[in-house]
Amino acid sequence: MSTATVSYVLSGRAGAAGPGVAEATAARVLASAEALNYRPNSAARTIRTGRSGTVQLSLHMLSDPWSLAVADAVNAEANRHGLTTLILADGDWYTALDRLESDVAFLDAIGSDEQTRTRINDLVKRGQRLVVFSEHLEPEGFDVVRSDALPGCEIAMDHLLERHTAIGCLAAEAAVTLSATQRTRYSAYVQRMGDAGIDPAPSWTETYTETQASAFAAAVRLLTGENRPSAIYATTDFAAIAAINAAHMLGLRVPHDVAVIGVGNTPDARLIAPTLTTVGPTDFYERHARILVDCALAKDPPRGQLHEFEWSLFPGASTDLDAPPSRSR
Repeated sequence: MSTATVSYVLSGRAGAAGPGVAEATAARVLASAEALNYRPNSAARTIRTGRSGTVQLSLHMLSDPWSLAVADAVNAEANRHGLTTLILADGDWYTALDRLESDVAFLDAIGSDEQTRTRINDLVKRGQRLVVFSEHLEPEGFDVVRSDALPGCEIAMDHLLERHTAIGCLAAEAAVTLSATQRTRYSAYVQRMGDAGIDPAPSWTETYTETQASAFAAAVRLLTGENRPSAIYATTDFAAIAAINAAHMLGLRVPHDVAVIGVGNTPDARLIAPTLTTVGPTDFYERHARILVDCALAKDPPRGQLHEFEWSLFPGASTDLDAPPSRSR
């Protein structure tokens, strides 16, 4: 039988509207494929169609609830359209994309330096479709997802300042280092405290690296130091969750002994007890997944589009003094 008939059957279209294939013929094709142990050659298919059927995600911290939520949402949306999700775990997104093309690649937490721009432009020129998460890059042949956290961080601080003056900060090391030259999630803390006429004690700031263990250790230091703050502003949700767990271990009630707020609006914020008050964009993960998959499936290459997400406050029990206190068990 013809190549077209075999292709039509093996692509799953037999019996569909169009030319169609008789059931008996389709059965013969499938039986032959089974006998030959036939499997599609994905490399050959990519050459012929120009599509790989894959979505690649470069996520800088896989244990972060934000990264996990992004991966879950994208994988669910990709599967609905017959696409496979691949996660780049080593962070070397340029080398990975240079070796293995995909229908679209998402780049998280990349810089805006000249080398990064050069690498992105190189990939775009070669036809790689990109969606980049950045607060600084502009879309030039690739899409940019922009979710400016700083207004949300100010909302978080204003929420705590309604009832607290002794506010501590759990900050990522990078946010503190970069705050000397640019606005960061940590500088939002310093600025809002200054606007309220509060001079934060040096012991009210603890830093962590990009691990949950580091965030937990920093939270313990913050909660066991002299002049313990009555509230904690954490620059990520995973650090805020670490702070709640540290408070439980130390026998402190949340929020009555210490209130906690996070940044990111991750699904994990609603899974911890007490639920975490957080700031973040609405419907980010589902909409972000649709942006990626739409880019992968589009017939024409992207010209470059900016997708912006505004931030809001999502109240939880971790700052609600009227809620029953959460105690360690």
